[in-house]
Amino acid sequence: MVHFVGAGPGAADLITVRGKKLIEEADVIIYAGSLVNPELLKYAGSDAEIHDSSRLTLDEVIALMKKADSEGKTVVRLHTGDPSIYGAVREQMDILDSEKISYDSTPGVSSFCGAAAALNMEYTLPGISQSVIITRMEGRTPVPEGESVEALSSHGATMVFFLSAGDIDRLVNKLEAAGMSLDTPCAIVYKATWDDEKKFICTLDTLAQTAADNDIHKTALIIVGKTVAQTGYEKSKLYAPDFSTEYRPIKPSPDGGAHRPGDDGFARTEAERRRWPEGPDEGTCNKNIKSEPT
Repeated sequence: MVHFVGAGPGAADLITVRGKKLIEEADVIIYAGSLVNPELLKYAGSDAEIHDSSRLTLDEVIALMKKADSEGKTVVRLHTGDPSIYGAVREQMDILDSEKISYDSTPGVSSFCGAAAALNMEYTLPGISQSVIITRMEGRTPVPEGESVEALSSHGATMVFFLSAGDIDRLVNKLEAAGMSLDTPCAIVYKATWDDEKKFICTLDTLAQTAADNDIHKTALIIVGKTVAQTGYEKSKLYAPDFSTEYRPIKPSPDGGAHRPGDDGFARTEAERRRWPEGPDEGTCNKNIKSEPT
């Protein structure tokens, strides 16, 4: 049995409980030594056989898995972050399928989540952006034409760039050529959640220089978009007193009436204007607002 396990973003205590247990019980561990924190290997049993896949080819990795499986041993294939994002796991799974070797997957905390935590940042701020684009610049691995930096930047969503810190000048040039303003907020996070983590807030205009000044050219995520500034957003409707859910009705206002859209600084949406045409300062309502698609 082969367990594909997400190692998390870096810090050894950010692996999942399930992932830690699988490492503790594994007979063989194959880990991505160039990216996975070696502190995680301290969870391994004293008799575990450990291999660094950064020095191996795909065929050599599979050979280790086949040998272990033939001997009835359990394998943990330890990938950085979450295996589903730039993990190159599908090609391994396809071969295991052809060899009739069983496997499963245990998710991990992705480094893009670790970077947000390092910055105390929310990616999806109402009124700013409700989408996150996880992508990379083309390098030795190409990207589909429709997923070029220029094409994706046109959406105005928050962008998180993996595997692109080695050529930030080219990334900046592509974003600028696509029409992005040079004062667009940006962040660069090196080795998010590791002991030697570095993090910087800058703008598109200063992004490349910020990386150069701090000797960052790999193992870093680049975040681009207005959400980086963490300002100018609208409050979430989820916790607004004038917004009902299946768990909570509209809360009464201090004067004894129901809260109405626009009370307490919460902006009225177009859907609310249709449902409540008299406006927040006229009329009263003592029933929950019905949900409408927006």
